[in-house]
Amino acid sequence: MTLMSIPSPGSDSLNIGSLELRAYGLMIALGVLAAAWLFHRRFVQRGHSPELAGSITVWAVIAGLIGSRIYHVITDWKTYQGNWGEVWQIWEGGLGITGGVVAAAAVIWVYARQKGIPMSKIADSAAPALPLGQAIGRWGNWFNQELYGRPTDLPWALEIDPENRRFQYLNDETFHPTFLYECIWNLALVGALLWAGKRFTLKPGRLFGLYVLGYSLGRLWIEFIRVDYASELAGVRVNIWVMLALILGSAAYLLYGRGGDSDEESEEEAPEDPSSDELTPESDEPTPDADEPVSDEPVAENVSLET
Repeated sequence: MTLMSIPSPGSDSLNIGSLELRAYGLMIALGVLAAAWLFHRRFVQRGHSPELAGSITVWAVIAGLIGSRIYHVITDWKTYQGNWGEVWQIWEGGLGITGGVVAAAAVIWVYARQKGIPMSKIADSAAPALPLGQAIGRWGNWFNQELYGRPTDLPWALEIDPENRRFQYLNDETFHPTFLYECIWNLALVGALLWAGKRFTLKPGRLFGLYVLGYSLGRLWIEFIRVDYASELAGVRVNIWVMLALILGSAAYLLYGRGGDSDEESEEEAPEDPSSDELTPESDEPTPDADEPVSDEPVAENVSLET
């Protein structure tokens, strides 16, 4: 018997006067705005214009939404068999962050090359912004009563209405709130990335690599708890295979990768003294010996400058 639990919302919509908003879409929008705000702030702090930051954000959001929906449909395609019209109903739920990040990265990579911007600078600026947006967006799953975990009677168990339970769990009332687990994990990841960027001198691209590694580790153990339907490969959820690949890939990059653009400074690296790159004319006068007295009379130097 569960003495305490987290209630689920009675409706998946929010009514503001005569306006009805789908809560899932609202949470996604708030997450996008939060991520855009943090990215914009960090990117401008790195010396780029607000207009450029805004352009990158627009392209990233468009590509991210399309990519995340495509990823969800591919990994959950049986849900849409015979109901392909529902593929476009994003407000009903169903976005895969992995596909969104990949699609946004591909589009921004092309955009960055056209503008001559180091991709690693964009990626590192976005590193803590992404999990911030994800943490907020996950609350859309709470309103939809979806993507919950196995049955549990823990004090923080989540109540799920019978119509939203899988048939094998009809007699269970409370489940692991995996949306809340991922929200907390992502917020902790935001703090860890902001701290790491200030505490350590990281090579370009390393902060984004830490984001991929940190998020994938958290998502991996959460995937083992979830009981929602998902496509499987060799009897294992596809998302588990994807997270394992991301963990191995990001770990290898952090350990053995050469880093991003070689001409880009890391987040906390101080700029080099520009005088070190200047050519200083060498005098032909011999260096006085330390034991010899140095004359106080001024010595005239004749240095010819060639143009």
